[in-house]
Amino acid sequence: MLKAFALAAAQLADPRVLRLLVKSALLVLALLVALGGLSAWAILALLPPDRFSGEAGMALAVGIVLLGGWLLWRIAALAVLQFYADEVVIAVESRHYPAAAARARQLGWREELANGLKGAGRAVLVNLIALPLAAVLLVTGIGAPLVFLLVNAVLIGAELQDMVWLRHRHSPQQRPPLGAIERLVLGGVVTALLTVPFVNLLAPFLGAAAATHLVHRKDLPPDAA
Repeated sequence: MLKAFALAAAQLADPRVLRLLVKSALLVLALLVALGGLSAWAILALLPPDRFSGEAGMALAVGIVLLGGWLLWRIAALAVLQFYADEVVIAVESRHYPAAAARARQLGWREELANGLKGAGRAVLVNLIALPLAAVLLVTGIGAPLVFLLVNAVLIGAELQDMVWLRHRHSPQQRPPLGAIERLVLGGVVTALLTVPFVNLLAPFLGAAAATHLVHRKDLPPDAA
């Protein structure tokens, strides 16, 4: 795991990866600014004018938008990563596993749709399971956030593995190469990085690159170290 993330970090200087970082960061920021502007307008429209002056209402709206943006950053960053996931994986495979990259298969739209629905269903199911426990632990102050950090770790680890492994899966019956603990640790590291300011810009790409190394070193013979 440590070597996979070290190799992933070393490739951040790759011009292809740098271009992806810039494109994704700009897209995430544009998305958050657009959502923030609409949210601020809606909040100001809903505030009772007799209780909030213009400046007070604007300050409250900005505060809510900033808090919402911080909470939604992980979702937005991972959503944008889906647009560029193949490019991250291909960049890593081209440099470290060229033979495997040449053997990779293209996923048809039906398979991509099925995988997307499977991932969405998994996310809904895991969150529904976690919701009652998080509600019970809400009084502890830290219990509920820890539950959702664990949930994010499980979901992100599975998504990162699948974006690499499905390109090289030989049959639908083939078992995923990473065990549950490996996926949990992979997702946990990325989830933790997503909470660190500025580092969270890099976290999805580090996760995708590290997952590529983990899958290839576990499931496929490496072409080069």
